[in-house]
Amino acid sequence: MFHHIHPYPPFIPENATKLIVGTLPPPRFTTGELKEGDVDFCYGSRDGQLWLILDKIFGLDLKFETTAEAIKQREHFLIKRGIGICDMVASAKREKVDASDIGMLEVELRDLVAVLQQNPKIDTLLFTGGNSKNGSEYFFRRKLKEYNISLKLVTNKVPRIHTFQLPENGRIVKTVSLIAPSGAANRAVGSLSAYKKMKDEFPEKTTIDFRVEQYRPFF
Repeated sequence: MFHHIHPYPPFIPENATKLIVGTLPPPRFTTGELKEGDVDFCYGSRDGQLWLILDKIFGLDLKFETTAEAIKQREHFLIKRGIGICDMVASAKREKVDASDIGMLEVELRDLVAVLQQNPKIDTLLFTGGNSKNGSEYFFRRKLKEYNISLKLVTNKVPRIHTFQLPENGRIVKTVSLIAPSGAANRAVGSLSAYKKMKDEFPEKTTIDFRVEQYRPFF
């Protein structure tokens, strides 16, 4: 049984008002066996699309390589924009060593409610995926139950938006469930009427372009 431990602590600048929330990076980031093109940082997999999407939105000219400079570029961007990253999963067990969320067993969660209490400026959580089993929103909902907190639906249109209230001071936090920035989620993108409409009007556009337009208003 592989013990999949999150290799990175939360990265939360003091000025953070938004928090990107996922699950775990691929197992090779735990073992340190990175591939060419990986960045040794949150969402650094060469197969992932989050930094590619943000690069397109903000024109960051990011490097996609295993270097200190590539890490510094991402840290600088997050600090400048007031964005943090705190994935839900601290560790999990796996029978099959892969990056699938559904394959996680004996999951240990980070306490994101406590993280919010410690960072009072954060008013938005950006989930990199929906409420499918073992996704970041799914686990966050489980953690909220421990605090007797529930999500209130704002819009059921993708990306789905909810709000919830922290008990200690009544602070309202918004959650946005973005389509996962992964190739595995491309099938879900392809089934969306908004994507089909975009392809009809602009056949040259891709699933990456669709995510860029979806992510842009929330970053």
